[in-house]
Amino acid sequence: MRATRGNMFFHHEPAGEPVLDPVSGEMVEKTVFVVFFSGEQAKAKILKICDSFEANCYPVPEDINKQRQITREVLSRLSELETTLNAGIHHRNQALSSIGCQLWRWTMMVKKEKSVYDTLNKLNFDVTKKCLVGEGWCPAFAKPQIKDALQRATIDSNSQLGIIFHVMEATESPPTYFRTNRFTHAFQEIVDAYGVARYQEANPSVYSVVTFPFLFAVMFGDWGHGICLLLAALFLIIRERKLGSQKLDSFMEMAFGGRYVILLMALFSIYCGLIYNEFFSVPFHIFGPSAYKCRDLSCSDAHTAGLIKYRQPYKFGVDPSWRGSRSELPFLNSLKMKMSILFGVTQMNLGIILSYFDAKFHGNSVDIRYQFVPQMIFLNCLFGYLALLIVVKWCTGSKADLYHVMIYMFLSPTENLGDNQLFWGQKILQILLLLMAIVAVPWMLFPKPFILRKLHMERFQGRTYGILRTSDADLDVELESAQNHHNDFNFSEIFVHQMIHSIEFVLGAVSNTASYLRLWALSLAHSELSTVFFEKILLLAWGYNSIVIRLVGLAVFAFATAFILLMMETLSAFLHALRLHWVEFMNKFYHGDGYKFKPFSFSSLANEEE
Repeated sequence: MRATRGNMFFHHEPAGEPVLDPVSGEMVEKTVFVVFFSGEQAKAKILKICDSFEANCYPVPEDINKQRQITREVLSRLSELETTLNAGIHHRNQALSSIGCQLWRWTMMVKKEKSVYDTLNKLNFDVTKKCLVGEGWCPAFAKPQIKDALQRATIDSNSQLGIIFHVMEATESPPTYFRTNRFTHAFQEIVDAYGVARYQEANPSVYSVVTFPFLFAVMFGDWGHGICLLLAALFLIIRERKLGSQKLDSFMEMAFGGRYVILLMALFSIYCGLIYNEFFSVPFHIFGPSAYKCRDLSCSDAHTAGLIKYRQPYKFGVDPSWRGSRSELPFLNSLKMKMSILFGVTQMNLGIILSYFDAKFHGNSVDIRYQFVPQMIFLNCLFGYLALLIVVKWCTGSKADLYHVMIYMFLSPTENLGDNQLFWGQKILQILLLLMAIVAVPWMLFPKPFILRKLHMERFQGRTYGILRTSDADLDVELESAQNHHNDFNFSEIFVHQMIHSIEFVLGAVSNTASYLRLWALSLAHSELSTVFFEKILLLAWGYNSIVIRLVGLAVFAFATAFILLMMETLSAFLHALRLHWVEFMNKFYHGDGYKFKPFSFSSLANEEE
């Protein structure tokens, strides 16, 4: 405007969508403008300004016919370009559609080729024999298969050199491999989540197949809820092939992977539910009539009248007459609490016994004498004795207070037991067990570090005697090697480690036993929560004559049962059973500091690609 002093007419409009710049390759905003002017001098100024801003100039003739011709030519070129672009897009889509079904196979072929060359790059080339030498791990049962595969490769490749398969002695610890199937895979994954076993270490999965779902069922015992879990597990197992080929969400994938774990949890829940005699918190006379009746003849109020026994005990599980009586909660509290302690002491003893077999397998007599033996003594002199008292009290029907017995066993072991005496010689036995437990602590703490130090010094001296018999040329090398070997043993570090291990076991014996009381707490909570839903929702709604209220109550009861009892409570009991195995059971014998065996496999590449 200033260059022409206002002697021009200017009009502009945005070009619309962003346009690809062929120079920079970026999408840019374009603006179309037209300038009307008069005179050659103004034209020169306008062209110079447009050139400075890198604008594209298109001359427009003054003749109207030529303008229309240019317009027709531009429209024709645009139509041809659009037709060409559409044809190119159509051809590209057809080409991609034709190769789309082959893309996964091509991708897998490339991955296999890359993995083969990556494995070949790990081999060493022997210059003298002009062959490749490779070292790797394989399961012992796979050695014949590997030899057959190498022979077939020799024949197929028409190689003039035979392939030698030689078993070597390895200095480093081998990887760990456990053969699993569809049933045991989920249990092995539960254990591996804590830590992969060392090579030739005892595998807790063998025992967890039974103990894990059983401890879950102790907390989740209701055979109505167990049947619901069983139906869900059977659905996943029946549709196993179809669901296994589909891509599932995270929750369904977790449930499908643990389908056999859920199956066993459901079966054990039905079993424990029959023992507790609970079907959605409702008792049934499944195994015959009750052994109790109300104290008064009218039996109008069992909550206040109480019960009296008039026939043989109920054949299996809890008598249904206990439900709703004033003795129900004290009886179930006592039963489940003592049962939890018995289960806990039994499983912890199993863990310590497995540490014995593990040490015996590896020929470690020091761990057997100075770790396994004092641990068994300490645990069973205290909590094994408590389990014995529980069994004796159940068998004799004694009214002894076990809390008082265990507390005064430490505070006043020589005091007369009085009414809390369950058998003859109990006081003498308690004093003897207490002394044995006290002796077990230093037995566990001191001997092992000093014995290891003595064994190390003997080996070092033996190595020194061997050095005195070597030649002068090798003397310096042997002395340096012996000195480095001697410096590897750190007595203070081993002593501190043993002290921490001993203190952890002594304190853990108390805390781990108390931790098993979660079996009692969660079982009682599950039962009471189920009772609340049944009585305060379903029965309350069923007391009205309105069909709408009954349907609403039934829907709320079904929703609460499905989402709270069958989902949240299931997950809660699962996590608590997981903690009992990881902390209370497996830390008695399981190190879990190994690494997994990962074989070269094309199927694993396919799974990763999927």
